[in-house]
Amino acid sequence: MTTPLTQHQAEIESNRRAWESKPLLHKIYAGFYDQIMALIDPKVEGRIVEIGSGLGSLRTYLPQAIATDLFQNPWLDAVCDGYELPFRDGSLSHLVLFDVFHHLRAPNAFLREARRVLAASGRVILFEPFLSLASWPAYGLFHHEPVAWRQPISLAEQLPRPRDYYAAQGNTTRLFFRDEFAGWLKGWEVFHAEAFSCFYYLLSGGYVKPAFYPARWLELLRGVDAKLSRWPKLFGGRCLVGLRAR
Repeated sequence: MTTPLTQHQAEIESNRRAWESKPLLHKIYAGFYDQIMALIDPKVEGRIVEIGSGLGSLRTYLPQAIATDLFQNPWLDAVCDGYELPFRDGSLSHLVLFDVFHHLRAPNAFLREARRVLAASGRVILFEPFLSLASWPAYGLFHHEPVAWRQPISLAEQLPRPRDYYAAQGNTTRLFFRDEFAGWLKGWEVFHAEAFSCFYYLLSGGYVKPAFYPARWLELLRGVDAKLSRWPKLFGGRCLVGLRAR
């Protein structure tokens, strides 16, 4: 049984209600977007596009970014998916995917399209869940999306229509931080791959659950996470990956 793509729009509407009622999320995501912007290379010519923009939060920090998603919402600039992008060859400098890569049933099909639209030395920036000994229970037991740790990952370079809703939270960890799929990434250089502890995010409850701590504790927990990040395989909960077209 497959899940229709309309599930994605239902989640956006639910997330928007949580975003408007939970100021703690704003502070947490501001830090996440700071990490993303540190990988933006201003020397590469072309527009910056966010794929799967959701609530369109990136434009709070990068007003010039083009926001896209699967369904039309007032804050978006274009409706598309990552497999068919409405941009000219070589016209973009960066593609940013925040919690989107693990929704790609065929990541190579996306990267093939990314290569087409990116300029020389253009970048793909991924911000994703990271599965570690400590974060696995949080993602596996308390999040509605499957971890899918032992499920096959398609390395096909095309994904025909019709397309359904797909989620596998473990895919980014498996593809970029383990040897399970060594050599799968052709024509791309991984110039940044960082996994870090983020209990301050996991304990915030995200968009679905109530927070397990008051907002005034955020900086204290960030300090603890900074220390725990020395052991990502044990304590990692998020990761940031940067790809550059060769």
